[in-house]
Amino acid sequence: MTTVIEVRGLTKRYGRTTALDSLDLEVRQGEVFGYLGPNGAGKSTTVGLLLGFLRPTSGTARILGLDTRSAARDLHRDIAYVPSEANLWPSLTGAETLHFLGEVHGSVDKDYRDALIRRYDLDTGKKVRSYSHGNRQKVLLIAAFATRARLLVLDEPTTGLDPLMEQVFRRCVREARERGQTVLLSSHILSEVEAVCDRVAMLRAGRIVETGSLDVLRRLAATHVRAHLESPVPDLSAVPGIRNVAVDGRMLECDVSGPMQPLLHALTPAGLEHLTTREPSLEELFLAEYGTSR
Repeated sequence: MTTVIEVRGLTKRYGRTTALDSLDLEVRQGEVFGYLGPNGAGKSTTVGLLLGFLRPTSGTARILGLDTRSAARDLHRDIAYVPSEANLWPSLTGAETLHFLGEVHGSVDKDYRDALIRRYDLDTGKKVRSYSHGNRQKVLLIAAFATRARLLVLDEPTTGLDPLMEQVFRRCVREARERGQTVLLSSHILSEVEAVCDRVAMLRAGRIVETGSLDVLRRLAATHVRAHLESPVPDLSAVPGIRNVAVDGRMLECDVSGPMQPLLHALTPAGLEHLTTREPSLEELFLAEYGTSR
């Protein structure tokens, strides 16, 4: 299988600060690769290096066999990029912006672009200045997917989108994969990555801590539980899948991996007054798994 992205020892320093530390990464043709990490981990620095916007301190990065710095101009014909912040031209309409972005890239499937406009429910007759953050992000997503580029680089692409539009985005990613396109998805949203990615790399403090299949994510994933009891919190040491337990009087907080039933069974004799659950943020999961040291 063709290697689309090949990174070896890629490092970026700003003075004494190391933003990226000896990164090794390989992404194959036709896969959706999740690049996962908390804010500040070095994801956007990696994207900037891959797109040729930044000069590496050391190491190499190649896309489709070409050096990302020296061949950036040629490579950009085969890449579509969506940043997390849509800085567009306020006086243009949505339609004018999409036309301009298509002209700049040089390749656009106009029929598919029209279909995407309908899917994302975007009013292209309005000026960009009147768009919400989510609608500006839709413009970038539509423009990128409509290029049919060999490589899609998506850096936190769903910021500002509502849940319905996030589902549309996920469907577009799956369609791109089915067409043989390669997708690098940089995100801090666990559920988004789990829904569309084939493999993941987990970045922390500029270093890859794990790379592999989605089993890597599933091992890390947990549900955060907060429970108020009528009686003191019982001993939970024998309950499987429980970690990060914090007890304050009759209030319990913990993370649960796997089924919730064993915990509920252990808490029921103490009388459950109130129980809430939520998916922990990626930041919380990384801190729980790897601590705070570099």
